[in-house]
Amino acid sequence: MNSTAVRARTEAPVIEVFASIQGEGAYVGEPQTFLRLRGCPLRCNWCDTPGSWELGDGEMHARIDAVDAVRRESAWATPFKALCWVAQVESGPPRTLSITGGEPLMWPEFILGLRSLSGTRRVHLETAGAHPRALARVLGAVDHVSLDLKLPRDLDQPVPLEGTDFEASPRDEREWAAARAACLELVRGRDACAKLIVSGEHSARVFDPLVEDLARRAPNVPLYIQPVTPRGRSRAPSAELLNEIVERARELALVVRVIPQVHRSLGVQ
Repeated sequence: MNSTAVRARTEAPVIEVFASIQGEGAYVGEPQTFLRLRGCPLRCNWCDTPGSWELGDGEMHARIDAVDAVRRESAWATPFKALCWVAQVESGPPRTLSITGGEPLMWPEFILGLRSLSGTRRVHLETAGAHPRALARVLGAVDHVSLDLKLPRDLDQPVPLEGTDFEASPRDEREWAAARAACLELVRGRDACAKLIVSGEHSARVFDPLVEDLARRAPNVPLYIQPVTPRGRSRAPSAELLNEIVERARELALVVRVIPQVHRSLGVQ
């Protein structure tokens, strides 16, 4: 069996560990520690971390932004080793731990291991909202879920990662609708938020199915609209476009906020 598949049961490939300010979602502005994992089968046009997609063929390294010095470590880490790195980047009391990526749900056993060792530390999960079976597996192990509402036309076809047995990713509108519905049902009534990335290439009405799904399946979950940071084929949305989506959400009695990527404005990671 491929060594990646064997290791993935208990370990995960870490890209970086650092303390910073949460720039998105319901806890925007909160000091948090970020554990970024490698690997994602999705190909979002506006992704700001495309370097996290692939596992790579050679030796991988994790960047540990420790208080005393930045250093490199071998990327594959057990939950215990990762939490040691987390402690080393914090100069004060323990912060909320935000698990991001990539797609962290590729490594459910690793997330479960983190929870078993993290004590009273809050654990937040940032996910694309495309893989309901993996989300169901780890849901009880996290305190908050930041769930993307993906517009399928903003994605190229997914690319399965060789050597992993991760669940299949949605490939068309129908599959995305099913995955979105299942994920929203899972976070209904929980500490969660829905994050909608909006770029300027589309009209407001193309976002209606996503907003309506949220109102139908998880109306208690607040909606955070994030104007895209221009990248590649994506351009920033107009104020008019944002306002149209906001008004549709308000018509559906959703709690809605528009927040850009605050960490980008602050010039931090």
